[in-house]
Amino acid sequence: MTTNTQLRFIVIGTIYGEMGIDNIQIEITPTADTVYPTLVDADQLHTSGLTGKNVTVAVIDTGIWSHPALKNDDNDDDRLLIQYDAIRDEEGEFDDDDDSGHGSHISSIIVSSRKTKSGKYNGIAPNARLVSVKAFDNDGAGSYLSVIRGIDWVVANKDVHNIRVLNLSFSAPVQSYYWDDPLNQAVMQAWEAGIVVVASAGNNGPDPMTIGVPGNVPFIITVGAMSDNYTPSDPTDDELASFSAAGPTVEGFVKPEIVAPGGHMWGLIPGWAKLAMNHPSHKKLADYFSMSGTSQATAVTSGIVALMLEADPTLTPDDVKCRLMATASPAVDENNNLAYSIFQQGAGLVNAQSASNSTASGCANQGLNIANDLAGIEHYGGLANLDPTTESYYIVGLDGYAWSDGFAWSDGFAWSDGYAWSDGYAWSDGYAWSDGYAWSDGYAWSDGYAWSDANMAVNNWVPQE
Repeated sequence: MTTNTQLRFIVIGTIYGEMGIDNIQIEITPTADTVYPTLVDADQLHTSGLTGKNVTVAVIDTGIWSHPALKNDDNDDDRLLIQYDAIRDEEGEFDDDDDSGHGSHISSIIVSSRKTKSGKYNGIAPNARLVSVKAFDNDGAGSYLSVIRGIDWVVANKDVHNIRVLNLSFSAPVQSYYWDDPLNQAVMQAWEAGIVVVASAGNNGPDPMTIGVPGNVPFIITVGAMSDNYTPSDPTDDELASFSAAGPTVEGFVKPEIVAPGGHMWGLIPGWAKLAMNHPSHKKLADYFSMSGTSQATAVTSGIVALMLEADPTLTPDDVKCRLMATASPAVDENNNLAYSIFQQGAGLVNAQSASNSTASGCANQGLNIANDLAGIEHYGGLANLDPTTESYYIVGLDGYAWSDGFAWSDGFAWSDGYAWSDGYAWSDGYAWSDGYAWSDGYAWSDGYAWSDANMAVNNWVPQE
């Protein structure tokens, strides 16, 4: 067989060429519908031509697999612009540098260009560009040093690669006020620089005040997780994921801002990755792998942001946050009462089409000044309070939003009784509960925390929901 021989394989999965075959073209048969683009109406935007083109998403995670659906867009053009290893402080092209699999799975949800047999995309923004920043090792563990270095690199290179979105699918325990945490300071600098930062709420729910770092930063978009309960065509049995972390934050801010699909999410992971090896039962068709978590919900939201920015590149981070919240649908019962506290679901389930078509403005980060916050001139608190008598959280001036023991998860909140994601829920005072004020209260933190030794990790493994 000569070196010019071309072989065309129609396969499911991955194949490897024998010696002497130097031009193998592989066509992977479409195998699965990942469902989540449909759950958030991203598929409707795809049909209208919005696919995230010319918008770059930076993913700080465990690296990325060199799978064609991740490296190339729908036109087979290379969309992986650059890779940066923040652990080694090195730029380059690192083939298959994701021995964990988490980063590949997250990137797959955001940008996978693979299609179903009917032509539906697997990813939320299949033609978005991608920058991969490796800050976590094979076990999903990382340090503050590496993550901050990665964020700083993204900010420094945002104009070179048109980085508009930063996906942070990880969390660490809260050890201080949000403004004292050096990782949060780096995240705030990214937001101030014009990058839309999307972070996970964390997988340590369902108890209140379980939002991690950097999801506790009031300026950014923090995402919780919901599940379709394995019935994607029936929203009446949808539910919030039991692991999804909840607010409020120590400073009184409502978190998360929104929720997105995060249960049994199909994405691409190499078979040799540690996650695939440790959880073989989650291996699906071909190179698909199923995972649950607020990490995955965050990826869905980052993809939606890319679609929004393709539709309107002039949007600021505050504009994006406002429109995501203003068009989200909270879960309500048959009497149109909230099925979950806002400390659990925020404004509700995100919708790509509604957010992209929205003209809302001025409804996010009111009363907050990020420049003053970073300069140490002023810091901020939210409107959430704890009633010591009832041990319930409430929002000053608003009725019906208290989260007491009556919102315990033990009985679940399945939509079996007819709960629905309401498109017409009327917040009595708009989104005032997301506003802030100058901080004056105190909270006792243990002294002597050594930030230089601080560690963190991608969100912990949780059961499928």
